[in-house]
Amino acid sequence: MKYYLSIIIAIILSVEVCYADNKKPESRGYVGQLPDLTREYLPEDKQTEQKPEIIPSKDFNSEKDIKPTPKDDPTFVNIILKKDKTSQYVNDLNEFLPTLEGIIDLIDDNSSVQLFNAKVYYFNKNAEFFRDKYLYKPERQYVSYKKLLELSTHAKSIALLRNEALKYNPFLSSSDPNYIYNPNNVKKQVEYLKSEIEQTIIKDAY
Repeated sequence: MKYYLSIIIAIILSVEVCYADNKKPESRGYVGQLPDLTREYLPEDKQTEQKPEIIPSKDFNSEKDIKPTPKDDPTFVNIILKKDKTSQYVNDLNEFLPTLEGIIDLIDDNSSVQLFNAKVYYFNKNAEFFRDKYLYKPERQYVSYKKLLELSTHAKSIALLRNEALKYNPFLSSSDPNYIYNPNNVKKQVEYLKSEIEQTIIKDAY
């Protein structure tokens, strides 16, 4: 009986082995354990946002951080706090100084008639603007105002004289000392204009 039982068990085992050999394996890919990547790599929207480090600044209104005004410093008082008390009228007069000094330089250098007349023309145009600016203001009563306009008229007449002398002398006799375009007469008129300019250069509004 034991002999038959052993034969039956052997037959059952051989059948199971044959069945297992004929069965095709299932293709299931890698079946091992994968590492948990979510523990180290998070989506961008879930990553911890790095906030910039904010260092609080000092209180600007703090009395300890504001330096006191150096009122005792004469430089600060004379330059920073000193108000411009010069009137616009005086400022306008001072703008004529470079032009008038330029005319004197042209006379001293015996420059050409063309350069002299160009400088006088510039002076006259500025004098006309100055005249119109203060024509209906109290400053028109100042001596400096009237003197400057007189000088402008005189300079214009000398410029015309020099221009006509340059134009007519080659064709007319200038031997007569009373001749208006006589070189000596023209020179005297120019020197007189120079003297008048030097006396008219104004450093005071009155």
